[in-house]
Amino acid sequence: MSKTKDVVDSFLKHQESCLKKISNQTNIIVEIVNALINARNNGNKVYAMGNGGSGSTASHFVSDLLKTSITKGNKRFAAISLVDNIPVMLAWSNDVSYEDIFVEQLKNFLSKGDIIFGFSGSGKSKNVIKAMKYGKKKGAFCIGITGMSGGYLPKICDICFIVSSNDMLAIESTHAMLCHCIVAAIRKTGRPMFRYE
Repeated sequence: MSKTKDVVDSFLKHQESCLKKISNQTNIIVEIVNALINARNNGNKVYAMGNGGSGSTASHFVSDLLKTSITKGNKRFAAISLVDNIPVMLAWSNDVSYEDIFVEQLKNFLSKGDIIFGFSGSGKSKNVIKAMKYGKKKGAFCIGITGMSGGYLPKICDICFIVSSNDMLAIESTHAMLCHCIVAAIRKTGRPMFRYE
């Protein structure tokens, strides 16, 4: 029992440390919020992608952009999660390669000035990197959300938020909290359409 408690305490302390270090990167969060608001106001689309836990974060983030971020008197976000159409992902994975499951979807929709969010704890996910490279060529604004190892993601993004950890569970937990922070900031820039009791 005491060993389990030690593990729990250790994880929570590490998570607390990750969250505290975010306060040193609030300028990056502000940049992300401003980029999203500009995209919304200009009628640009927002795409999000990731693998595994990062995929669920991408999906959750898009859900919040589509509903929770609605404010009175402002346009709504046009946001698409590239992880939610399973048949399309399976088709591209089976017929071409798993590396192409995101980039091929972007080829159907992407326009100059759109925003692409790539969630990758390692920053090395080949399908995310490939989609980001394509986005850069097409004039998209690329935002990376990663962990301390960073991989190649920070090198190709216009903005990259790096969580100060190499623990994937702590990284993914912090990514989810970061997304909620972004959405909360967007809601505060206007009058929220919905309140939550």
